[in-house]
Amino acid sequence: MIHIVTDHNITEALRKLSHPVHISSVGPDNQSHAVYVPPLMPDQLGDREFCREVGIRYPYLGGSMAKGISSVAMAEELGRSGMLGFFGAAGLRFSAVEAAVDKLSVFGFPCGFNLIHSPHEPDLEAALAELYIHKNVRLVEASAFLALTLPLVRYRTHGIHRAADGTIIAPNRIIAKVSREELAEKFFSPPPEKFLRQLLDEGAITAEQAEWAARIPMAQEVTAEADSGGHTDNRPAIALFPTIASLAGRMEQKFGYAVKLRVGLAGGIATPAAAAAAFAMGAAYIMTGSVNQACVESGTSDVVRRLLAETRQADVIMAPAADMFEMGVSVQVLKRGTMFPMRAAKLYDMYRSHDGLESIPGPERDKLEKTLFLAPIADIWRDTRAFFLQRDPCQVERAERDPKHLMALVFRWYLGQAAHWAKDGTSTRTMDYQVWCGPAMGAFNEWTAGSFLATPEQRRVATVARNLLFGAALLTRANILRYQDIKLPADFRIEPLEDIHIKEYLT
Repeated sequence: MIHIVTDHNITEALRKLSHPVHISSVGPDNQSHAVYVPPLMPDQLGDREFCREVGIRYPYLGGSMAKGISSVAMAEELGRSGMLGFFGAAGLRFSAVEAAVDKLSVFGFPCGFNLIHSPHEPDLEAALAELYIHKNVRLVEASAFLALTLPLVRYRTHGIHRAADGTIIAPNRIIAKVSREELAEKFFSPPPEKFLRQLLDEGAITAEQAEWAARIPMAQEVTAEADSGGHTDNRPAIALFPTIASLAGRMEQKFGYAVKLRVGLAGGIATPAAAAAAFAMGAAYIMTGSVNQACVESGTSDVVRRLLAETRQADVIMAPAADMFEMGVSVQVLKRGTMFPMRAAKLYDMYRSHDGLESIPGPERDKLEKTLFLAPIADIWRDTRAFFLQRDPCQVERAERDPKHLMALVFRWYLGQAAHWAKDGTSTRTMDYQVWCGPAMGAFNEWTAGSFLATPEQRRVATVARNLLFGAALLTRANILRYQDIKLPADFRIEPLEDIHIKEYLT
């Protein structure tokens, strides 16, 4: 039986995270036992050294979501709250990314920018890397990389130097998001020698800098990306994270780095239990995505936020990716309330089965024009051609030589526009919305059902973050009681709290 505190008081005592909990209990052996739960604040979770290095208070990162869905407003709100947000630069025009860099640079808090692998548009990837170098962007999230590239190595090694005490300083930091251990190994390794030689030949680095670069990892931090929205391999977090964490330890020893290699976790983190599990496994930080898209600061439409608020865990599916369509790469998207996944899959089947648009039977082409494109295919190619003449003229040159590539670009028009229609809330295209989403969204909705966070208008990105961190710390303290054979009250719940109430418990 329990003395000193009642069942009701246990819950309240645990919520006061800054206060220790003392319980006197009598066990089955009739011996008195002192039970103790130490204080545990949200800013004590994760890797404190990592937080200090990047200048944040809490081990919480808002991951990049393409086309500015992880917006300037989202990065600003997280930054002002002691966390870190990445602006979603992928899929945006160069000028839009440059404007976002300029806006966020004046606020004075930590933030980062996305650099996505662009195998079909290498010039764009290189241009963004140069923009980040020119604008003194010191932190990028490298995502969807299948291999390391020269622009990525160029960004990482720019400005590398030795401090007065001999320490090698690489001012540009990369946090890589991966879901495969072989890719994590590449990022935990030093920059490839062939790229260092190329940069040396181009005069981008000196021989001394090339020598220093060979002694640092491409990324000191890797985010193990489990079953997430967008680009994902649907890996289970409980299997993926330990594997990547073990690799980090081996790579640190192999290369004798002067810095610690760290691993964070993303994908499926939308409840306090998931966040607590991540930290219990040793995550240096957690990264969220799908739940942030449902918040008012995200750069998407209100209609998408309402769709996300109704999502359950089974309401997601894989569909062809616009940026890697020809390679057969898929992304995880919402299937509830839209026909995009089925229509996109149909386009990919056509791409695989035909050598070009002209080889598609007439009735099938007519159906495409009437149901997907809502315009003649010739008009779609005209607009697509004009777009790529500005963005990447090489794509047009190749398409005019290769009918299959022309077909791919036309099909990619639909995939790309589907994301814009969702983001802009285009009312005539509701059935074609492409909404990147993982099962975490369903878990979040189940947890917040009946609370103030159940309605999209109340979902603010920092409020969601504070609840996940507060709940993770609370659940960790509750588990310490369980490990000491103290049963929690039957009605013990971790419910979403408004900011003012979280603040009360933290004081």
